[in-house]
Amino acid sequence: MKRLYKIDQGKVICGVCGGIAEYFNIDPSLVRLITIIVSVFLGAGFGGLVAYIIAACILPRKDSLDL
Repeated sequence: MKRLYKIDQGKVICGVCGGIAEYFNIDPSLVRLITIIVSVFLGAGFGGLVAYIIAACILPRKDSLDL
């Protein structure tokens, strides 16, 4: 069963982008780059920041899950 979570190892800020990258099985740097591009260039800067903060508060950490 696939679960979305935050990572602890290799995280930059809160581990949200790393967790999303593991969920979709892609490179975390690509997820971080896409997040920055969407936030800056598509005018969703504030919305993207709010979404990241909400995800950081809601998503469980990987080590707290029974995987």
